[in-house]
Amino acid sequence: MKTIARLLHSRSRQAVTAACLGLISLTALSSPLGANAPRMTVAQLNGELRTGYQIGAGDRLRITVFDEPNLTNDYVVNESGAVAVPLIDEVPANQLTTSQLAGKIAEKLKTGGYVLTPKVAVEILKHRPFYILGEVAKPGEYPYTGDLTLAQAVATAGGYTARADTHSIRIQRGTGEQPAQVKLDAPLRIAPGDTIIIKEAFF
Repeated sequence: MKTIARLLHSRSRQAVTAACLGLISLTALSSPLGANAPRMTVAQLNGELRTGYQIGAGDRLRITVFDEPNLTNDYVVNESGAVAVPLIDEVPANQLTTSQLAGKIAEKLKTGGYVLTPKVAVEILKHRPFYILGEVAKPGEYPYTGDLTLAQAVATAGGYTARADTHSIRIQRGTGEQPAQVKLDAPLRIAPGDTIIIKEAFF
């Protein structure tokens, strides 16, 4: 995921497209027709999003420490999934909700003796992007907007190509996870950081 992000930020669209197609080719070779890919249902993937938004690398946060203007600021979650807050250094944030992260920051401020009774709030200012590769007109990285669906993600990328498989996809949710094969039997919700792979249909 980090490699894809660096490519998207540093190379031309033509180079990005070539790299994306190369990634898809390697995936296909290692798992013909998706036979060895783990399988998930739309219901399972959608269900993961009902537990509350989980923070990840690339998210921009507003952290407010009440009555402490020197600590209140905008922060970006770094590649290791942590937030560097003054006085308490890095705080692990990956896969936490905003309330869980606020609690961790408050605990560190209190145990470190920096704030006697810290009150902390965390809000998402900007979500990390999603990635869509394969058989779409404009594969690449796109900004995430709330309650994004697969149909909207495909439309953002210029729509399906004539070769696209519109009945199933592969999706990687979470850094380091293997892309899962998903049969599209219902509307699929997309999460920030998702990598969507639209495959070529075989007739």
